[in-house]
Formats: sequence, structure tokens, C-alpha cells
Amino acid sequence: MSITLTDQDKLTLRIAAWGAVSLMSAAGAAGSAHKAAAEGSIALTSATGLVGHVLTKAPKGVKYGKTVAALADQVLPALTTSISLLKQQDPAEADNFRRTVNVAIDAAARPQKGEPSPTMAEMARKITEALDTA
Repeated sequence: MSITLTDQDKLTLRIAAWGAVSLMSAAGAAGSAHKAAAEGSIALTSATGLVGHVLTKAPKGVKYGKTVAALADQVLPALTTSISLLKQQDPAEADNFRRTVNVAIDAAARPQKGEPSPTMAEMARKITEALDTA
């Protein structure tokens, strides 16, 4: 099945995926926000398929806001929209996007010693919930 994504569609996918990593990084600030961001970014740039082609670069010119709440207000709906958009055109690619974001949030949580902090675990839950809402 051939998928046609507009530039706006691609931006939505990038905001969703890269924003999810940013949310995890913010939630992990007590540990190592930089390591969380680096691990999550590696996961995104390692994606394959159409999703991999779209996520090879972070979105340019996006202003996420000054608070984690403002970032979440933009990213969580973008995650749901991305899944819905991809489901309409190719359900397998929607699954690929979901798996890619899940790997990225797992990777972002990895630098924590032992279990992820309650803050990171809760952020991961919110991200997963947004993915599953679609």
C-alpha cells in the first residue's frame, strides 16, 4: 500500500515522536536528561520503513513552550493524531510508528539506575495512553 504524507503530516509525526523523547528527557531531569534524550534520539533515528524516513531528523522551528505541561499539550495530541493518520493509510505503518515511539521511551528511561523513576514511569504511561487512544 502506498502512503502519501503531506509536509504537515510529516511534521505532526516528527513533533509526536521527537516530542515524546523530549517529555521523557524532562521527566528524567533528576537523573540525566541529556542521556535520556540521546538514547531516545538514537532509537528514533534507527527506525525503518516510512516512519524511519520521516523521523530521520527532528522537527525544525517548533517551539515546544516553556513548561513540560506546554510540551505535553502539543505532543500528546500529536501522538494520537499520528496513529490515526497512519492507520487510515497503512495499519502496519501505524504499528511501526507505535513500536518506534515505545522503543524510544524505553531507551530514554534506560539511563536510570534500576527502575525508571516514578516521574519517568508516569510520563511513559501518558505517552503510551496517547498512542493507544487512536
